[in-house]
Amino acid sequence: MAVEALLEGEAEALTRKCIARALEGDGLALRLCLDRLAPPRRDRPVSFALPALKEAADARDAFAAVVRAVAEGELTPSEAVTLAGLIEQFADVDAATETDRRMRANKGKRPFLSLDF
Repeated sequence: MAVEALLEGEAEALTRKCIARALEGDGLALRLCLDRLAPPRRDRPVSFALPALKEAADARDAFAAVVRAVAEGELTPSEAVTLAGLIEQFADVDAATETDRRMRANKGKRPFLSLDF
């Protein structure tokens, strides 16, 4: 907070100074400016054929497609781990939703085994 207080009102002047130094050939200032204009990408869009995920059971085919894509060099192993995590989360959410749906459908129904004597 102290740094923010010191710099308050100076952001424009500092930015203009950095730009001016970059235009004069200062490598560090140029890098700072370019990193703000075009920051390095942390990841990239991934495009490959993933089977449709409509229910948890579809996760098996989706996982197989991800493994195949890594084997064929279409995806990196780290991209595959990220996609596998998304597939797993989808399957978990779908399974939980299905369990909830079944519990609601069975609410109020007589249990299969009755212990009434």
